[in-house]
Amino acid sequence: MPIPPLVVTAVRRAWHCQWRQLMGGLGPADGEGNYRRPAGAFAVLPELPAHAATPGGHVLIVGRSCPWAHRTWLVWTLRQLAGSIDLLVVEPDPEKGRWRFSEPFEGASTLIELYRRSSSPAGSRATVPALYDRRQGRIACNESALLIELLNRWPAPEGAPDLAPSEHAEAIRHWRGRFQEAVNDGVYRCGFARTQAAYDRAEAALFDALADAEAELAVRGPWLTGKAPSLADVVLFATLIRLEMVYAPLFGCSRKPLAHFPALWHWRARLYGWPGVAATCDAEAWRRDYFGALFPLHPSGIVPAGPDLATLVNGSPTLAPP
Repeated sequence: MPIPPLVVTAVRRAWHCQWRQLMGGLGPADGEGNYRRPAGAFAVLPELPAHAATPGGHVLIVGRSCPWAHRTWLVWTLRQLAGSIDLLVVEPDPEKGRWRFSEPFEGASTLIELYRRSSSPAGSRATVPALYDRRQGRIACNESALLIELLNRWPAPEGAPDLAPSEHAEAIRHWRGRFQEAVNDGVYRCGFARTQAAYDRAEAALFDALADAEAELAVRGPWLTGKAPSLADVVLFATLIRLEMVYAPLFGCSRKPLAHFPALWHWRARLYGWPGVAATCDAEAWRRDYFGALFPLHPSGIVPAGPDLATLVNGSPTLAPP
């Protein structure tokens, strides 16, 4: 029996209203429908602690699916900081929309409890990453852009790479700024856009930035700056490693697959192959958490099949006609 048109219209309007309310909590937007990422609760770059080198003195709290946490996890890995900073992975609680600990941590069962004990501002969200200072009993910082800078200055074993060498500071700053706006935030600006115009702006900026990175790597590779990975490579990788798995199908970032950017494709494979990097990547968790938890974007909660990550990073790009 066909559904009466009036019922279809009423349901569409009701769902649209509820969608906007849900999106208000998930992805705040400005008056033109552009997604605006909320500021972190502890978004001030702390001084390097005097006890930074003390084993177990600090804990880096991350979530597998979060790209902002992933970039700090990558720096922690590349800088070989396991001897002085413990790593703690929290799990999502889709039913309640929060991060929880598998086992109580510092007497807390959820990340929001730890935030409140650290005197987070009223109404602020408990997000990952978060660097916890055991000596002070509080979160020191939860802004990933600042944390990767701090972790790059953290006392590290001999031979650990410097991800922000002074001779490439200007180039690293340029690429980090470009990626933060157009790529890292950009995929969310696509997925959380409230209007077609907002989506169109974000999608165009995203692929313009990828085209610029492609051109840079094609001419100056194998890395974006210098002869080794830098913070610029780290912040781009955390987004592009999720592109086919999540952002293309769920956020509408699908104009061109990464196979149409061969320099970026091979760059991604190179960084994935660095010691320890693959262990920070969990494609099944990404799909499960994004498709299963972002209810306003995917109400069914059905987790679709996706490409095999190993195939993506180890294979060769097969270009379809542009």
